[in-house]
Amino acid sequence: MVFELTLLVQVPYFTLINLNLFTNRLYIIMKLIFKSLGTLPLRRFLSTAPKPLNPVQEAALEERCILVDQHDQECGFASKRDCHRLVNGNLPLHRAFSVFLFNTNDELLLQQRSSTKITFPDHYTNSCCSHPLYEIEHERKDLEGAKAAACRRLVFELGIPTSQCQPKDLQYITRIRYMSEGDGTWGEHEIDYIFILHKDVSLDPNPDEVSTALYIPKSKMEKFLKNLNHPITPWFNLIVQNELTNWWDNLRSLEKVMNHKKIISY
Repeated sequence: MVFELTLLVQVPYFTLINLNLFTNRLYIIMKLIFKSLGTLPLRRFLSTAPKPLNPVQEAALEERCILVDQHDQECGFASKRDCHRLVNGNLPLHRAFSVFLFNTNDELLLQQRSSTKITFPDHYTNSCCSHPLYEIEHERKDLEGAKAAACRRLVFELGIPTSQCQPKDLQYITRIRYMSEGDGTWGEHEIDYIFILHKDVSLDPNPDEVSTALYIPKSKMEKFLKNLNHPITPWFNLIVQNELTNWWDNLRSLEKVMNHKKIISY
């Protein structure tokens, strides 16, 4: 207060008027700046706020996956939500499966995941991928459990009649271990049982799971993948880069490509 009084005594009147004009203008400028700054964080928040989850997919998050160690030994369970939501860059290792369905023309069925999927929506991938569930007792039996889960999901995702996809129809090839941080919120960390189903089946895809399903011949696969307007899933990409050609070449002699002793890590 003393400083303000001294200033008023020492500064001429016309200077005070100019100072008032300057102060008013500065106030208006600062008000505009703060107003714009106040809306920017709001815009950022609105653009990055989590999208509401599809009710069907959100309900599936409560299913329980089978937790495993690096040797694929069961060590508990966790919800799909906890298995796939990144926490400080970490994801629990859990058991999964991937099915590669070839028809009798040796064409591979690919699917585009539904846009409502929580992990990797709209991505193209192999025929069917999911998890054995802890709450389904017979799906906890390692290989046989993974086969049972694969048949369950082939019916659910692709609408294949149960009579056309029995566990005995699935050829077990190997297991792979991989991790992907996905979009930074949802990701994967799995030991993945790989199965090949080589037969003609009827398809009736579930739109909550699958946007598109189509058969691709080996001769056109490379071009098809290059021209996609959506990415492919990380596990399918690893298999395309490292294993798929060899499996495709040996569809009628799969014993040549089976590796049941080792878990392949990427």
